[in-house]
Amino acid sequence: MFIQQLSVYIENHQGRLADFCALLGGGGIDLSALSIADTSNFGLIRAIVSDNDKALSLLQQNGFAASLTPVLAVSVADAPSGLANVLQILREGGFSIEYLYSFMRRINHEAIILFRIDKPEEAAGLLLKKGIRLLSQEEIAR
Repeated sequence: MFIQQLSVYIENHQGRLADFCALLGGGGIDLSALSIADTSNFGLIRAIVSDNDKALSLLQQNGFAASLTPVLAVSVADAPSGLANVLQILREGGFSIEYLYSFMRRINHEAIILFRIDKPEEAAGLLLKKGIRLLSQEEIAR
């Protein structure tokens, strides 16, 4: 029900993001989703990759502060109000969204949105009850 997201703190230095991407690419790791937030001193990369364990090890061995975080991968109609409908379900359930970002691939003509939500088990249960499809790590990897 949950998928693993790679979370990486990265210094705000010219070329550091290029180093990150080159390291993953050189390790044969495919990057499927990417979100970057920044502050004045560092950035936070959130990514979905083809091999979590290999990416985590490779990054840590090369001086990156990295960890894995569980997130929900939600299949959303790729049409006007597709995301709004899911957000309304979560609002009515009383859930807070810490952040979300979209996946670069689609499954069955539906967009994939990645959510970090408070009370994730309860949120997942509500979404499933309302007929919203959650994707597994295996589905994401395909």
